[in-house]
Amino acid sequence: MSTASPLTIDVWSDIACPWCFVGKRRLEGALARFSHADQVTVRWHAFELDPSAPAERDPSQSHAQWLARKYGRTVAQAEAMNANLAGLAKADGITMDFEHIRSGNTFDAHRLVHLAGLRGPPDRMQDKMKERLFRAYFSEGQLMSDVDTLVRLAAEVGFDADEARAALASGAHAEDVREDEQHAARLGIRGVPFFVFAERYGVSGAQSVDVLLDALNQSWQETQSAASLVDEGTDGAVCGPDGCEV
Repeated sequence: MSTASPLTIDVWSDIACPWCFVGKRRLEGALARFSHADQVTVRWHAFELDPSAPAERDPSQSHAQWLARKYGRTVAQAEAMNANLAGLAKADGITMDFEHIRSGNTFDAHRLVHLAGLRGPPDRMQDKMKERLFRAYFSEGQLMSDVDTLVRLAAEVGFDADEARAALASGAHAEDVREDEQHAARLGIRGVPFFVFAERYGVSGAQSVDVLLDALNQSWQETQSAASLVDEGTDGAVCGPDGCEV
């Protein structure tokens, strides 16, 4: 009797990317409707929108002011963009509080996600860590470069606090983060979120639940029949070095 082959989904994203949070929620919606979800493993990979970001950007400057300055827009335009993003995220059950975001470097947060991948099935502990970081950043105004904050968040999802602190202090998983980013470059990924189904089928952007479900069904069928590489031509909303689409 033949057995089904498991399906992997590799996701490149940044904690500071609003569309990545939305994309995660929509992937969850697709998996909830997928009949073989128990045979799917989601693996999270690092992508820094701004690797040169300081530990924390000037806290006297609002997020909208920073966006306006960086992308050559007015503050009013940046505020409207944030409001639109917040409204779209709310439709997916996500609260985004752009007024209180503490923007800065996300490298250490990505290292924690890699550490989580070593603790049990990666689609469980990794998912919990990724979710907690997203919520802390977008909904709670917590700083992703602050070691005490990261240790506390790791403990909340089941890590030993001393283990998490030691990993952050030692530089553990720094090479894993860099390899993720180099792999993304090799794949030609320029914006996130980016989903790769069964190591063969790429979907760019925070697509709708229906599009992601179609990708799941197609990649599942191809995985079971050992089909060749298929490229997905439909792009969704992404965040890249030049900003986030709205």
